[in-house]
Amino acid sequence: MRQIVLDTETTGLEPQEGHRIIEIGCLEMIERRQTGRSFHVYINPERDVEDGAMAVHGITNDFLADKPRFADLAGDFIEFIRDAELVIHNAAFDVGFLDAELARLDEPTRVGEHATILDTLMLARELHPGQRVSLDALCKRYEVDNSGRELHGALLDAELLAEVYLAMTGGQVDLALDLSGDRDGSDAGSEAVVDVDVSKLVVRRADETELAAHRDRLEAIRESAGHCLWQESLAED
Repeated sequence: MRQIVLDTETTGLEPQEGHRIIEIGCLEMIERRQTGRSFHVYINPERDVEDGAMAVHGITNDFLADKPRFADLAGDFIEFIRDAELVIHNAAFDVGFLDAELARLDEPTRVGEHATILDTLMLARELHPGQRVSLDALCKRYEVDNSGRELHGALLDAELLAEVYLAMTGGQVDLALDLSGDRDGSDAGSEAVVDVDVSKLVVRRADETELAAHRDRLEAIRESAGHCLWQESLAED
């Protein structure tokens, strides 16, 4: 399975009002592992960036003045995402802007003609109903270090989203009880799974590379939070 984690930055909030994309950041994953391949570009939007948007991402008009236009790199972008599943947080926003850009080409097209789309915002709302599901909130929930995110950036946000997505879909959503939920037993998350034939479950042992990555993750959690209970329990063992 080939997935592309994608994020964009823009001149404003509404493509219908002529706002444009100024940055695209994409990371490739195959079978849930990052391959190291990425697609990252800054784009001359051929219009000014609004002050409100600039306050979010810090990308200035002067910085973008000598950057390529979307039409100049559209072919490379389409080739990078072709036949993949796009993993996007609040996909309606990014896809809306991308479709507006693609509609301006000499041969108009749409994102959905080249890739499928998975919206992690919708996924997070299903997993955590009634909870905050912004990227920052999910980083906190899943202990993904976002301390370097003083400003938004397409590639940085794609990197954070990749970690959040893998944590959200890794099997164990939350090791702790959610004390904020209802206690009347109506929460779907409290339902027990029964009649599972464990003899048919496949056990996949972690290899040394995965174990090393796990140790690195625990160490990053310890450095960020000051302690890591899982790491401490392993030390006791």
